[in-house]
Amino acid sequence: MKVAFVGKGGSGKTTLAALFARHLAGQERPVLAIDADINQHLAVALGGDAHALAGLTPLGEHLPAIKEYLRGGNPRIGTATQMVKTTPPGRGSRLVRVVEENPVYAACVRRLGGVRMAATGEFSAEDLGVACYHSKVGAVELLLNHMLDGPGEYVVVDMTAGADSFASGLFTRFDRTFLVCEPTVRSVGVYRQYAGYARDYGVALSVVGNKIEDSDDVDFLREHVGADLLTWVSRSPYVRRAERGTVAPLADLEAANRAVLATLAETVDGTAQDWAAFTRWAHEFHRRNAAAWANDRAGTDLAAQIDPDFRMGTQVLSVPAAVTA
Repeated sequence: MKVAFVGKGGSGKTTLAALFARHLAGQERPVLAIDADINQHLAVALGGDAHALAGLTPLGEHLPAIKEYLRGGNPRIGTATQMVKTTPPGRGSRLVRVVEENPVYAACVRRLGGVRMAATGEFSAEDLGVACYHSKVGAVELLLNHMLDGPGEYVVVDMTAGADSFASGLFTRFDRTFLVCEPTVRSVGVYRQYAGYARDYGVALSVVGNKIEDSDDVDFLREHVGADLLTWVSRSPYVRRAERGTVAPLADLEAANRAVLATLAETVDGTAQDWAAFTRWAHEFHRRNAAAWANDRAGTDLAAQIDPDFRMGTQVLSVPAAVTA
């Protein structure tokens, strides 16, 4: 199950993404956490030190090798250089599982705080004024396009803040999206904008209140987000200590807030994977990107990469291992 954490900058989405990933890992559930935010803080939130990112090979820097691996023997893709962030899998493509051995994970995935993690990479000085951060996030989109995950397996992605998540088709790659919302007008405004965009694409969206002080805060959220409010996290001394660099065992988290993590897991587990929609939106956004810019860059019609007879889903596991591993 692919899970996104989104919300206003400073709402606590990175903190909750890290807590949720640690909760899953603590129950020995297969989980992969990915930091896709322009501000790369997930590694520290998971318990790494200030230099934790230095030990990670960013997915963005490994993109050519990721493309070559995922292309596999797909006859619709002439060379790996013709792959773009939206290139969908087809017959002959290599698919990835949440837990397996492959060159992408060997290069880019490390264990932090008991959680396997990858990161897009920081926005460097060389990028200033000449690059878009979505060129880095494209590596995540391409990887999730080829991710064959099932119930009881989890990919937890800390997304970039606000409606900036909609700058690519990445927002359609998730089975469940948790929008972290503070009891403030600004945070509710981000919810309304996000929900308005997501509604047209069938995004399964739940709101998680954060930094809740009292019943007035809960009532405020109920008034403004209605039935989308799933649960809420109270002000937490545990989280405050973690934000100052002391990440204690998850058993030390307040019982009520631990129960929130269990509710999130139950909600994800109760979400049906719609592989038909996953495939449909992958094809749609690939066509859009091909027409908008990718065809000119590649010098060919990249819409031809779409395999109309291929659909992601558990039925793909019945094909020969050489295709999916």
